[in-house]
Amino acid sequence: MPIFVFQLAQLGIVAADLTAALMFLYGLHRMASPVTAASGIFVAGVGMAVAIAASFLHVFGVSAAAQPYLVTNIALALLALCIGGGIAWWSGRTVAMTAMPQMVALYNGMGGGAAAAIAAAELLADKGHGLTTLIVTLLGALIGAVSLSGSLIAWAKLDGVINQPLRLKGQQAFNALVLVLTLAIGVYIAIARADTAPLLLATPVAVYLFFGCALALGILMTLPIGGADMPVVISIFNAFTGLAVGLEGFVLQSPALMVAGMVVGAAGLLLTLLMGRAMNRSVANVVFSNFGNVSKHKAGKIQGELKPIQAGDAGIAMRYATSVVIVPGYGLAVAQGQGKLFEFVKLLQAAGVSVRFAVHPVAGRMPGQMDVLLAEAGVPYDMIFQLEDINGDFKTTNVALVIGANDVVNPAARTDKASPIFGMPILNVDQAKQVFVIKRGEGKGYAGIANTLFYGNNCNMVYGDAQTMLVQMIEAVRGLGLSAAA
Repeated sequence: MPIFVFQLAQLGIVAADLTAALMFLYGLHRMASPVTAASGIFVAGVGMAVAIAASFLHVFGVSAAAQPYLVTNIALALLALCIGGGIAWWSGRTVAMTAMPQMVALYNGMGGGAAAAIAAAELLADKGHGLTTLIVTLLGALIGAVSLSGSLIAWAKLDGVINQPLRLKGQQAFNALVLVLTLAIGVYIAIARADTAPLLLATPVAVYLFFGCALALGILMTLPIGGADMPVVISIFNAFTGLAVGLEGFVLQSPALMVAGMVVGAAGLLLTLLMGRAMNRSVANVVFSNFGNVSKHKAGKIQGELKPIQAGDAGIAMRYATSVVIVPGYGLAVAQGQGKLFEFVKLLQAAGVSVRFAVHPVAGRMPGQMDVLLAEAGVPYDMIFQLEDINGDFKTTNVALVIGANDVVNPAARTDKASPIFGMPILNVDQAKQVFVIKRGEGKGYAGIANTLFYGNNCNMVYGDAQTMLVQMIEAVRGLGLSAAA
């Protein structure tokens, strides 16, 4: 092969990687605003397509030993792209909003698994990397494998395959032992690369043991975590995947992978810290504690009683209110009632009612799920407020409507020191003059504790499927002779 062809191909790879990296950064910048988020995702996707296409230019630099396998490897790569792209296209179009957290968990895991696979290939091939590169490879392998297996357990918890956290006596000590063993095997692999090192185990065997322990560690550290912490867990593994990809990008000397991985890792870490702050908990507390273990929480007798009300009556009460704040929760996503909710909101606005939405940072099963749900229904972005921006307004709010939310509006977080959610910032819904709660039944939230809000003198319960109840509210308001605002 002429040398200039090889040099031209290498130049094309570098240019494409840098272009892709810039597109990732620009796309992320546009994702900072809900108004431009969709276009930001598109730009980042085009950047990924550029990086993937440029990877095929490596065919101009393969060694003579690899030449006989060139056609086969290209065919396998194209087949993998078709299968992966087809599955992604199908899942993106068909997966319901309620199943989006599960899909994100799976994609997180696949990213970590891809980074681990790159590390495995590098370690088994023994390409003569220096000590620094070898350590980076091992770190990426460890983090990627943990992200893969941990994300699969997170998916199983979110999808209901695993319904309860698994907690055993001495579990944390055992997890620490597995971590130490994994690190020890990694150190052995690094030492074994030296020519003078005595080999107790063949290097491939040590690599297999290393990945086996790392995968087990991801499973063991995720099994004990309760469902209330799943949004934070998803963020943690998102950061893990980004970090692993960035480390393996360093090993491969790929600017696109390094930039994309570090950006994802940094964003995931920041999101994790923000989520932890929203729950008044540290990341270490999430990973190493038994949060959600309600057997240790002895709830006292709650004063008051549950007071049901008909959906139509609640709707008419909001029609004659001055201000309404709506708090969406996972129950709204399950019922797919966001469209009917916005239809009801437009009826209230036509009657001159001020309507706003209040979103808690950990509402739903993944970060930002409620924002996406409302955007899907066409709710204007200037109507959606985060906790810190609207919490002080509940005292002057006529009616607060809670739809399928539980722990994020539970006043026990402020008053009950024995509660597993004590200290977690909540939406001050209980301070509104009147509260209506749409709920399918008297079940408890992720934390597994009763909500004292529901027993308050200013609270009435609207029992039923969210979409069905909203339809009844719409019919009751329209029965007053009012049309919706355009």
